[in-house]
Amino acid sequence: MNLRFIPGYFIICTLLFGGLACRTQDNNIVTIANSDKFSSLDTISTTSPDSAADRVRVLMYNSLVKKNENFEYVGDLAKDIKTGEDNLTVTFVLNDNVKFHNGKVLTSADVKYTLDALFQSGGYKGASFYDTVNNQKQPHITSIDLPDDRTAVIKVARPALVNQLLSNLVTIPIIPEGTIEQQKTAPLGTGPFKFTKFDQVNNSVELDANPDYWEGAPKIQKLNIKTVTDANSLQAELQTGRVDVAPNPTNFSADTFQSLEQNSNLQVVQTDGSNVRYIGFNVSSKPIDNIKLRQAIAFAINREKIISDLLAGQAKVAHSILPESAWAFSPGIKYTFDQTRARQILQESGYKGEPVRFKVAAGNNAVSFYAQIIQNSLKEVGINAEIETLENNTLLDQLKLGQFQMNTSIWIGGNQDPIFLRDLFASNESPDKKPGGRNRSRYSNPEFDKIVQEAVDSTDKAKSRELYVKAQEIVSRDLPLLPLWYPSNMVVASKRIGNIKINPSGDWSFIKDLTVEAPK
Repeated sequence: MNLRFIPGYFIICTLLFGGLACRTQDNNIVTIANSDKFSSLDTISTTSPDSAADRVRVLMYNSLVKKNENFEYVGDLAKDIKTGEDNLTVTFVLNDNVKFHNGKVLTSADVKYTLDALFQSGGYKGASFYDTVNNQKQPHITSIDLPDDRTAVIKVARPALVNQLLSNLVTIPIIPEGTIEQQKTAPLGTGPFKFTKFDQVNNSVELDANPDYWEGAPKIQKLNIKTVTDANSLQAELQTGRVDVAPNPTNFSADTFQSLEQNSNLQVVQTDGSNVRYIGFNVSSKPIDNIKLRQAIAFAINREKIISDLLAGQAKVAHSILPESAWAFSPGIKYTFDQTRARQILQESGYKGEPVRFKVAAGNNAVSFYAQIIQNSLKEVGINAEIETLENNTLLDQLKLGQFQMNTSIWIGGNQDPIFLRDLFASNESPDKKPGGRNRSRYSNPEFDKIVQEAVDSTDKAKSRELYVKAQEIVSRDLPLLPLWYPSNMVVASKRIGNIKINPSGDWSFIKDLTVEAPK
C-alpha cells in the first residue's frame, strides 16, 4: 500500500464504520476504563477510602483472605486458615511457591511486615483493627507469631474479633519486607499483573502480565487502565475501540447501557450484584420517628416498577441489607407495593401532613429520577415528601450530625458480612456516641442490641445464623432503613473480549481471567 494514501483511507474508514472496525488492535493489549479517579496506588498507608484504587489493587496484589461466592471468608495467599480451640488464635498457612513481582518468595515474615507497616502508617484501613474505649485505641491483635516461613499465627483480644479479623484482612494487600515506601510509586505485590507505569496527571496505569503468577499467568499480556470520568467521553471511547472493557461504570445511566448494547461491536454483560441501594430514616426526628409512618412509606414505593421502567431491569428488589447469597441472609418482613395498605397504616399513624425532608446527593441523574418517583409515590398516599439536593460531602456531614429525616444512598461491600447489621443498627454505633459510627438512623432497640451482639460473639455458625435471622426480622419491622434494590453488575466490553465473569462483589479480580479473540 502506498503510504501517502493512508490518511485518506482512515477518513473513509471512520465515515463508513465509526472507527472501531478500522482500529488496528494489538491482541496482547487490553484497555480498561476506570470511571472514577484514584489518588494513589498505595492502599495500605492512604488516609482515606479510595474505591477506584482498590479496584486496581486486586490486579497487582493478593491478600491473606478473600470472600467466596457466599461471602464466606476463605484463603487467598493462605491455603489453610484454622481457629484455635481458645477461639483467640488464627493460624494462616501460606500457599507454596508464591513469588512477589521482584522474584522474592513469599514468607510469613512478609505478612507480619505488612500488618506492622499498616499500623505504623496511620492509614485508614488500620483503624478497623482497633476499638476506641474512653478515647483510647484498643488493638484487636495482641500478637503475631511466626513458627516458620510458611505459618503466621495471629492472636486477637477476644473471640468475637476472629471473624472481624478475617473481614479486615480481605482488603489488605500483602507486600514484601522493606517496601512500604516504594509502594507509593512502584507497587510490588504477588498479583496477576505487574506494575509498569503510573501517569498521575492523566490518572492512568500500565501493567504487564505476571508470567510466574501462582494461580496461572493471565491470558492478557498487557493492561492499560485509563480514567474516564465523563459519561459521554467513555461512550465514545468504547464505540471507537479506544477502551475494551468498562466494568461497572458509575457514570452510566440505564439508557446508556441499552444504547451501547445496540452497537454491533460491543457487548453488555449483566449479572446479579451484592451492593444495596436504600432509604435511610432518622428515627430520632419527627415525624419520621413514627414507625407506622416509616412502614407506610415502605408500602407506598413501587420498587418493581422503578426497576423495570427507570432502571431497565438492571437491579433486583432487596428485602435485607445483606445480599441474598450471603450465608446469614433473611428477608424479614417484605414490603410489597400496596397503596391501600399504605394509606391505612398512615391513618393509624396519626400523621398530619408535616413535611418530610428527603435529602439526596447531587450529580447522579439516575438517583435524582428515582427520588422524584418516590416523592410522587408518597404524595399519592398522602405523605408530604420534599426533596433537598446537596453536594455529596455536605450530605455526608449532615447525615453524621443527624440533620435529616430521609435520605437515599448505596452501601458497597460492607453489607456482605452480617456483622454489618451491628455496625448499622446497634445503639452504640450512632455517630453521636462513636466517632465514625454508621448508625446514622440513630436507631436504638435493646432487644436488637442483645441479639446482634450474641450473633457476633458466637463461635457456632449455625447459632449465629439463627440470631442474625432474628435481628433482620426486628429491623425489617422497625424500619430504621428500607432496602430498595441490589444494582446489577454491568460490564460493557468489545466483542473481542471473552470469559467475562464478574463476581457479585463487582471487584476487578475477573480481569485476570479475560480472553482476547484473535483477529480474523
